[in-house]
Amino acid sequence: QSLVSSSKWLQRYGLKRNKLSLSQILSQIGFQHRKDYVTTLGKPVASRYADGLFPQYKRAQDGSVYNLTAKKELILHFVDCLMGAIELYKQRMEWLTSESRQIFGVIQEQCIVIVLDFGTAAPTEFDLCRDALSMVLVEQVIQISRFNLIRAAQDLKKWQQKCTPVSEHTVKSAVTWLWKLDCMTAVSHTSSAEALLEAMGDEAVSS
Repeated sequence: QSLVSSSKWLQRYGLKRNKLSLSQILSQIGFQHRKDYVTTLGKPVASRYADGLFPQYKRAQDGSVYNLTAKKELILHFVDCLMGAIELYKQRMEWLTSESRQIFGVIQEQCIVIVLDFGTAAPTEFDLCRDALSMVLVEQVIQISRFNLIRAAQDLKKWQQKCTPVSEHTVKSAVTWLWKLDCMTAVSHTSSAEALLEAMGDEAVSS
């Protein structure tokens, strides 16, 4: 999801500006082998003058053929550019799959509510969940504008009544509240839905 939505990231690192898609590269290192309609034959016919003069590349997507005219130096330049782009993608993937992003993905919305549904988790599982949630608060929520926490349970609990502006103080307060929650609490079949409805009731919330 994040890679798909990262056109700004691509632009930031110049991948679009450097024209590194297959079509863009082909247009810079050669020209398309054209067909034209021949009236007497009643069908399109490809020119043959380039046959044997140039190396040719046939695109699997549409079958179009390109005559390659670039010198070795230009080809090697594009190899270097592509290797650099691959390295950037590797770095991006490593970042996207590290720390809290590995569990929660990348939070892109500016005003969110995190609904906590621990169910009947054992104490060790409960602590693991709280560790993960603390991580996402400190690493990602700190980067957005507003947030809130709601615990799904028979006795629904909210950290704040409405989404609260993000600051170091509020994030620290939310982490403290999280670690003061009781492990075992009464749950019902509808507690998760009720918590979600409560979260959606705040008109400022975008996710």
